Amino acid sequence: MVAYAELHCRSNFSFLAGASHPEQLAECAAQLGLGALALTDRNGFYGVVRFAQAARAVGLPTVFGAEMWCSGFSGAVGAGDVVFLAKGVGAYGQLCRAISEAQLAGAKNAPLTDVRTFAAHVVNHCWVLTGSSSGAVVRALMQFGPAAADRVLAQLCELFGSQNILVELWDHGDPLDVARNDALVQLAARRNLLCIATNDVSYAVPAHHRVATAFSAIHKRSALNTVDYLLAPAATAYLRSTTEQHRRFARYPGVVEMAGSIGAAAAFDLSLVAPRLPPFPCPDNMSEIAYLRYLTEQGATHRYGTRPTHSAEDLSLRARAWRVIDHELEVIETLGFAGYFLVVWDIVEFCRRSNILCQGRGSAANSAVCYAIGITKADAVSLGLLFERFLSPERDGPPDIDIDIESGRREEVIQYVYQRHGRHHAAQVANVITYRAKSAVRDMERALGVAHDQEQTDPLVQELATLIQDMPRHLGIHSGGMVMCDRPVIEVCPVEWGRMHNRSVLQWDKDDCAAAGLVKFDLLGLGMLSALHNATDFILQHRGY
Repeated sequence: MVAYAELHCRSNFSFLAGASHPEQLAECAAQLGLGALALTDRNGFYGVVRFAQAARAVGLPTVFGAEMWCSGFSGAVGAGDVVFLAKGVGAYGQLCRAISEAQLAGAKNAPLTDVRTFAAHVVNHCWVLTGSSSGAVVRALMQFGPAAADRVLAQLCELFGSQNILVELWDHGDPLDVARNDALVQLAARRNLLCIATNDVSYAVPAHHRVATAFSAIHKRSALNTVDYLLAPAATAYLRSTTEQHRRFARYPGVVEMAGSIGAAAAFDLSLVAPRLPPFPCPDNMSEIAYLRYLTEQGATHRYGTRPTHSAEDLSLRARAWRVIDHELEVIETLGFAGYFLVVWDIVEFCRRSNILCQGRGSAANSAVCYAIGITKADAVSLGLLFERFLSPERDGPPDIDIDIESGRREEVIQYVYQRHGRHHAAQVANVITYRAKSAVRDMERALGVAHDQEQTDPLVQELATLIQDMPRHLGIHSGGMVMCDRPVIEVCPVEWGRMHNRSVLQWDKDDCAAAGLVKFDLLGLGMLSALHNATDFILQHRGY
């Protein structure tokens, strides 16, 4: 028996449309013995890093996809959900790009996903599932009948290729499920399309159903009693075993096995998409390390004087400084981080040209190279600071240089990075806003239609609020983290608009970026630097020097 693979599954990173953590879904799928699990959150890849890490720990093959609300369908239906599954590592990048283009064409929480434009990016790279009750094909079937559904199906075949279309069947115990699935099977047979079984999963186990219904009410901005008729009547959208799916879909031979086969073929480990730093444009065809050596030589000569020709016994500051610099450059070259230093230097140089006060902070102050090229203001040699505390072959990962920028002008620096590297190559890191006690109680009171009581929380509200604590609520912007990589960052993780004007944000937070191999640069606002700049301007204005 081919192990079943669940190919349509939302986590709580679908933001009020899923009720289980990605880690819970991966662990549950492994316990059930599934052949693979696809994470298909709405509008992006928000939870895939956590999902991939958890799945790797339990030996579960992973498939990566997204559920997108697509417009541009012909006929009365107009729009509906389509589920896309990447067929492999290269296809993952194409799907990432397609999601990013849709997000950047729209607004925050409202990507503009035209089905024809999307198809241009992912055709032959993705499996295309017809979706569940909100899918374009099913909406046409339920609202306008088989002829309308067939027209939508024909359009999908035209755009994505009939060999890539999977007609999705699911069974949540609704009296109409069998009739609907029968109609979908007939439509698929007419066009010689493959059918697969899914369970349109919204949570790992039936016990999470309560949270899912409460989230549905919050998403609709209503109390449960007013939207009850729109909610799932039972806890059926959970992960199922191969045996249970065979029993449920005995009427449609082969659909469970087909899901398992496709899951096995499309599965890959997310670590395969790990990027490197972007190449830095160096003058005169110089290599990155050669250019960094050139800049350091100039800066060190200015800071310490010309390179001495004395013996190793020379203990003067100048001789010690040049010995330290040579050692640091050797380590930087060995570890391959010359480009990182050049990127940071370029940002600092922009600040200098623009008369913006800035300085490197933290362990970067231990580096004589950083001091020589102007990133930091502390003389690491005369202060006797240890470079290995900042960077050494024994340390895991790239160096971490934070730049303090006068807070009133930090936005200019952020926009320079966007301009220098492009919206497709640079993005700010997200901050996943999660439920805390206060916000959890507030939302659960709204869902249950319970009036807020400052003295005592309703027991049922308290129980639900406890269940949703630490679940993601929405996406924010990290205080200053930006990422860049050697290929378009939109092919590593989707990018979307932030609430702040002209800010494009990665769908991963700093921990997910680090786990996936993305290097982060922190551009931090410091009010004291603004105060110092204002003070020097006032002195110049009133004293003339």
